[in-house]
Order: sequence, then C-alpha cells, then structure tokens
Amino acid sequence: MEPCLESMKTASLPDLPYAYDALEPAISEEIMRLHHQKHHQTYVTQYNKALNSLRSAMADGDHSSVVKLQSLIKFNGGGHVNHAIFWKNLAPVHEGGGKPPHDPLSSAIDAHFGSLEGLIQKMNAEGAAVQGSGWVWFGLDRELKRLVVETTANQDPLVTKGSHLVPLIGIDVWEHAYYPQYKNARAEYLKNIWTVINWKYASDVFEKHTRDLDIN
Repeated sequence: MEPCLESMKTASLPDLPYAYDALEPAISEEIMRLHHQKHHQTYVTQYNKALNSLRSAMADGDHSSVVKLQSLIKFNGGGHVNHAIFWKNLAPVHEGGGKPPHDPLSSAIDAHFGSLEGLIQKMNAEGAAVQGSGWVWFGLDRELKRLVVETTANQDPLVTKGSHLVPLIGIDVWEHAYYPQYKNARAEYLKNIWTVINWKYASDVFEKHTRDLDIN
C-alpha cells in the first residue's frame, strides 16, 4: 500500500469560528446548523469511509474497486475541502464580515475587475448561472498572475481546474446552502452573502501566495 495513503489522517468536521446565529440575517441559524452539522458532516463521514475502502482495495489488489472509489473520494473529499474554506470565507458583521478588502488585494481587484462592485457583480452572475449544484470561486491564477472568477460543478474544488489556481473566496450555490431561507431565490442569497464575506481571510491568502509574484 502507498505509504502516503496509509499515513493519511482521517478528516474531521471543523468547528465553526462563530456561533450558528452569528451570520443572521444574511444566513439563518437554521441553515448554518443544517449545513454544518448535517451536510458537511456527511461529506466527512463518507470521505473517511471511502478512504478506508480504498486502503483495503489497494491492499487486496482490487483494481476495479480502486477505480470505482475515485468518484466517491472526489465528491465527498471535495465537499469537505470546499466547506472547510467556505466557513472561513464568512464572518459576523461585528467581526469584520462585509468589510472591503485592503491593499494589496483591493488594488488587484480594481486592476482586474474595475472595482470591488464589478467583481461582486461577476461573481453573482456566474453563481446564479450555475446549472444544478456547484460553487462560484474568486481565485488567484498563479500561472497567469491574475485574479479570476471560476465555477465548478457539484463538489469539485477549484484545484480540479488546475493546481495553479488558489481559492480566495468560494460561495456554495447548492440549494442546501440557502433554500430553507431563500427558497429558489438564489440571486437574493448571492446578493446578501456579501454582507458577511470575510475579506480579511481572502487578503491573507492572497498575500501568502503572491509574495513572489507581480500581480498588479
């Protein structure tokens, strides 16, 4: 068996860095509890189960099962990775949620999207246009040295579109992220979520990954 797979620790549900009701009225306590305790926990549970099955299949030389398990690992592992980022992308208003980013990210946004409002409009349009379930991402393309907006289907992480892409903000547009509160009004959810976006987190990640790049 591959040493890296054998030594890989099981995933665990991360604690939220705020109370379940801390993002109201943008995101209700009911949604946060369901989203974190039910949906994210399910991805973690199923990902760990699939990894254990993969270990067994590899030890047994069961190539058919190894191949079959890849989609389960991608879906549930992606769900865990994406949600772990999503919770950090949010913050209560009294803790800076919705406060615009500072430089150098602010200047880079202006250079690539015209303004912060231009970026938000593009994110909202792309997110609203996702067919079925998926994510809309604001990221850094280290290869092209620019900021980008991308979408991914289902629970695919941004990295599935290229290892050079670094997620700064990911917004979940699965119905479980908004339906109990917004029903089918995804556009309204996208509009309101910006009031609790944690731009400090995005700025910190941006600065970490651009120390050796000329982005502006």
